[in-house]
Amino acid sequence: MVIKIVTDSTADIPVALAEKLGITVVPEYLRFGDKVLRDRVDINEDEFYQRLTHDPIHPNTTQPSPDDFVNIYKEVAKKADGIVSIHLSSKLSGTYNAAVSGKGAAGVKCPIEVIDSQVVTMGLGELVIAANEMAQAGKSILEIAAAVNKMIPNIHILGLLDTLKYLALGGRIGKVQALLGSMLNVKPMLSVKDGVLTPSGRVRSRVKGIDILVNYVKNIPDIQDLSVIHNTTPDEAKELIKRLGAIYPEEKIRLARLGPALGVHTGPGILFVAVRGKG
Repeated sequence: MVIKIVTDSTADIPVALAEKLGITVVPEYLRFGDKVLRDRVDINEDEFYQRLTHDPIHPNTTQPSPDDFVNIYKEVAKKADGIVSIHLSSKLSGTYNAAVSGKGAAGVKCPIEVIDSQVVTMGLGELVIAANEMAQAGKSILEIAAAVNKMIPNIHILGLLDTLKYLALGGRIGKVQALLGSMLNVKPMLSVKDGVLTPSGRVRSRVKGIDILVNYVKNIPDIQDLSVIHNTTPDEAKELIKRLGAIYPEEKIRLARLGPALGVHTGPGILFVAVRGKG
């Protein structure tokens, strides 16, 4: 029995890894004015963050359409006995609902399980990779879906942002609050709780913020998966991985890059940790 895994580009699974594992990634869309681009297909991370910081037009994002999913499911079904499709939180995007609609319209013979991960970035990515491992081990579609749903409450995400500016541009916070934060050189921290991005405090320096990320990971028992996510500071991310190596085997820690779909709201200079605990 061949079970194939589908996700979306907000999972931030490195492209080479997704290809190696045979995971199908449906791209989110970015809109710069009238120009629409597919995440990591028509524009890569370097190009995006260059435009984000220099282009006078602030971009926005759009989820894949149900037709996008219809086309993907039809193609994947040609070589599958079942499909598990895992997507970012339905409270952050319409991607999950588009996938559900696509499932209903695809008209394929193989069963499709669509899962709302309630998380994003490599929190989602870790669920997708775990699902793929189960598929490779011969688990059934229902066994995989049930296991993934049980893992969801054990995904923990915390991030350090460099600025409040992009949250304000995206309408996530008020402009006065962003201005005050920049005047005080405050670095916001975000987590994902109950499927939504939630403020988790502010720090006065990146050094303090990174210390908080390390302590956050240290306090999670029975770590099964650990990822460090950056978007424009790879050296800083690698240093963080070295520090986390005292908590979890360094060679098992994944390094990923936050893609445009979430980077629109966070801006450059972020560091996130995504942890899958046991359960």
